[in-house]
Amino acid sequence: MRLLLIPVVCIVAMFFIGFPQSYAAGDAVATGTRVGGNETRTRFVADISKTVNFSVYVLPDPYRVVIDLPDVTFDLPPGIGHKVRGLVSQYRYGLVEAGKSRIVIDTHGPVLIEKSFLVEPQTGQPARLVVDLVKTTEQAFVKSYNAEQAKIQKDMAALSVPPADTAVPEKKKILGIKRGKKTIVLDPGHGGIDPGAISRAGTKEKDVVLSFANVLRQALLASGKYNVVMTRSDDRFVSLKNRVTVAREKNADLFLAIHADTVRGRDARGVTIYTLSDKASDAEAEALAKRENRADIIGGLDLEAETEEITDILIDLAQRESKNHAMFFSKKAVAQLRPLTLMTGKPLRSAGFMVLKAPDVPSVLLELGFLSSKSDEKLLTSTVWQSKIAKAFATAIDSYFATEVASTAN
Repeated sequence: MRLLLIPVVCIVAMFFIGFPQSYAAGDAVATGTRVGGNETRTRFVADISKTVNFSVYVLPDPYRVVIDLPDVTFDLPPGIGHKVRGLVSQYRYGLVEAGKSRIVIDTHGPVLIEKSFLVEPQTGQPARLVVDLVKTTEQAFVKSYNAEQAKIQKDMAALSVPPADTAVPEKKKILGIKRGKKTIVLDPGHGGIDPGAISRAGTKEKDVVLSFANVLRQALLASGKYNVVMTRSDDRFVSLKNRVTVAREKNADLFLAIHADTVRGRDARGVTIYTLSDKASDAEAEALAKRENRADIIGGLDLEAETEEITDILIDLAQRESKNHAMFFSKKAVAQLRPLTLMTGKPLRSAGFMVLKAPDVPSVLLELGFLSSKSDEKLLTSTVWQSKIAKAFATAIDSYFATEVASTAN
């Protein structure tokens, strides 16, 4: 029998199987998954309680297979994504946005999708989603990728909502003098199927930064001076574009992205604060920005073609006033933090972080520390340390807005 490969790098298959009238998309439940095969050909199977629409495609750097589904609930045993074999190194799953779930399958190298299909449920048996993978060469993969670029952009444009930032934003406010409560947007990085950095002991960045964001939120609310908005308040995946959209839609006066880094070796330690720049302050800042800007890619969202265009637009739109305000706040934050905790040798840095590119919102990225350092990890997971640092940031925010109000009154 002749082997039929489908060498496509974006959406390689989409099957529309009618929903029974008695079901809604949210009723679908994934009750089991399994992986079989060898290092040449591997099959992934997911048991789902009902037939669903799905699309499956492969992505490079790192190599992985992405299965997009409607709102599916995953009722699977803990750790099942690490029980794998053949071409699959691990897989993860979860809700990536309202009404959309995703399975991301990491592979040991470049693969092609031989076939994918859904077997309708039989009496007493769930529906089965089947994806067959075959090993390929990097050269063959790249050739397929290049051949499909036009189709990728067309498909992504059809599936994506045009971002609000593609048009020149209206000047909704004069920075720093909006009357009433200021709006602070706290953005805990990563989440859901994207754990972010992971320490040797298994501490996940997504958990640490969410915990700190909640502590900072409480400190800010306690003052009664601020409206506080969280881009995520639980363990869910939020795309970089949507994080920026929250800041703009909420007419934020300050946007604070919260992260924790990891590096090779255990010497790096301390807090660093980053502001937006189209030119990184140093090689380390540039490397970090590249890692953080790939959060959507790691989560399975191939927005690279889209974000490159949007990045150019946003850098042009990023108002000098917003950048100046962000730097002004950062200096105040460093002044508050220095007496309380260790900071890196260059505590103020800049780079082209996508999440800081809301053109009319002063935006800052806080790296709380390094999960690759046992000492930093101990601090990052300490409620006492989190509370101390959160109070320092609240004081810096108070000082920032007090100074801005005073300057506009003169």
